[in-house]
Amino acid sequence: MPEMTCGFVGLGLIGGSIAKALKACSPDIRIVAYDINKEAVKLACSEGIADEAADGINRSFSPCDYIFLCAPVRKNDENLTALKGLLSPGCILTDVGSVKTSIHEAVALAGLESCFIGGHPMAGSERIGYVNSRAALLENAYYILTPTPLVPQEKVERLRLLVEKMNALPLILKPSMHDYVTAAVSHLPHVAAASLVNLIEESDSDDGIMRMVAAGGFKDITRIASSSSVMWQQICLTNGENISALLSRYINALTEFKDAIDKKDADELYRLFNSARIYRDSFANASSGPIKRSYSISVDIADRAGALAHIVALLAQHDLNIKNIAISHNRESEDGVLRVEFYREDSMEKGLELLSREGYQVHLRD
Repeated sequence: MPEMTCGFVGLGLIGGSIAKALKACSPDIRIVAYDINKEAVKLACSEGIADEAADGINRSFSPCDYIFLCAPVRKNDENLTALKGLLSPGCILTDVGSVKTSIHEAVALAGLESCFIGGHPMAGSERIGYVNSRAALLENAYYILTPTPLVPQEKVERLRLLVEKMNALPLILKPSMHDYVTAAVSHLPHVAAASLVNLIEESDSDDGIMRMVAAGGFKDITRIASSSSVMWQQICLTNGENISALLSRYINALTEFKDAIDKKDADELYRLFNSARIYRDSFANASSGPIKRSYSISVDIADRAGALAHIVALLAQHDLNIKNIAISHNRESEDGVLRVEFYREDSMEKGLELLSREGYQVHLRD
């Protein structure tokens, strides 16, 4: 008999990562998976992650102790309706969406409040789909839970413990608080990054000088503008009230900066920059959070033939997988001429130690 049975409606990046994390911590778990992308489920079965490929939302899900709704948000209503008559009495129904109020409203309309606990693993990647999923995506990431008023506390505790087993950090919030917090620390930054990139495009010269020299700090603060356009369209439509309210406050904050610059107010400019620096430096330097940390180091290298190849070969010899590598032509906010990005925090730390031991000047980026 399996330790437990978990169902997945949707098996993309997040669903696949949760499934892999569950298998890693509980190998005897049984996983039932359905996705309109049948190749994703087929791959999950071949890897030993999924034990059963459901051909729809049907009786295959009836034995499940947990069911994770991991399809796009706009599909939730019909998926809830399809699941309603299939759930066993003790089943916990949860989701992974980054907006919680709308799914809680849909759950209430479906009459499923006694079994639903909203979920939001605050982890992600610019790469999408099951093929890019990995158990480590959830490690040390906050996993927010938003129980309904009618769900028993025993079920909340069960899901909280399951999240801990996956090496994530459970945090219980009300749906409204979740949506306000994520609007501030995740949704607003994506809007700001997209608008800043659009501004630079509109302001650039015909020969694209701004695009050519954009690097360092600019690329860092706008990296998230490369995220899925469809996903962020849906987030703005479902959490628009919170995002709009915070945008108004952000516009006021920008106006403060503009006024100080126009007035050449040195004291006010120092106050604005210094208060931001102090608060920013108080952030925990960890991978948890809605905007994933980039595991990068900067390396000073000599301008000579073979210098870059030596670093790449050195890292490869020690089985360190490089996600991205680039020469920094704009050193305005860079500590080293070569930027090396890794997939994992432990790989970054090993790379830093290895290169430092070899005599390179290496700078850890935060």
